[in-house]
Amino acid sequence: MDQLIEKAARNLIDSEYAIALSGAGMSTESGIPDFRGPSGVWTTNPEAERRAYRGYEKFVEDPKGWWEERLSSPSLLGDLEKAMPNPGHYALAELGQMGILKCVITQNVDGLHEKAGFNKVLEYHGSVLKLRCVSCASRFGRGEFDLEKLMRENKLPPHCPKCGGIIKSDSVAFGEPIPVDVAHRSLEEAWKCDLMLICGTSAVVYPFASLPRIAGERKTERESKTETGIYMVQEVPAVTIIEVNAGPTPLTTDSVSDYLIQGKTGEILPRIVEAVKRITSR
Repeated sequence: MDQLIEKAARNLIDSEYAIALSGAGMSTESGIPDFRGPSGVWTTNPEAERRAYRGYEKFVEDPKGWWEERLSSPSLLGDLEKAMPNPGHYALAELGQMGILKCVITQNVDGLHEKAGFNKVLEYHGSVLKLRCVSCASRFGRGEFDLEKLMRENKLPPHCPKCGGIIKSDSVAFGEPIPVDVAHRSLEEAWKCDLMLICGTSAVVYPFASLPRIAGERKTERESKTETGIYMVQEVPAVTIIEVNAGPTPLTTDSVSDYLIQGKTGEILPRIVEAVKRITSR
């Protein structure tokens, strides 16, 4: 593992535009339950999963009723406003402060990358800490609306102060399209990067899981000299893809990633940062 951590550090140092993708494996290390794991929310409560699959349809049909139900029921993930980043989040933020890591695209809805100090985060599945207008896609902090007061005064759903559209939580529900602005910017990052660091995701939820595959398809030309003195141009991968995951994923078995560093993100990512510091200080 030490050799792989050293290799990852050198790859990051040599990169010109590195980005990271993060998934539930990072959040669980901050005490936030996942959905599909052995002790996941839906594994232990199948009815909650069935309700989740119907959630967006209900919002479209009855946004007032959707909001009333949401405000009257406890969150399945607990109070995420109290959740705190773990060493993995801080390690990515430090790579950002070094100027090495340019962007984080996350599946997680907990806002922990921003809490850790990373300033360019694309929340692919939205955030439970924000609200979003379904018409103009403007986003607001939850504190900008007194939702409980609106419910008491029978004024749900909330409406956008910019365009008058209906407001829902920013988190993306089943059946709900990924917000166009985030989807487009994420694709741009996948096309722009020359290194992708994949952290704590099983890589099975689409379309998020397509981002490493899109990056992996990119090629660049490299000139090399043969033993006979002839120069040849070969197509080689344009992006180095590194996984930091608890175990192999489809990206590993399909050879999309270049290599896997197996373990907890909260333990491995700080070690990569320390290796980067050690190498760059020589």
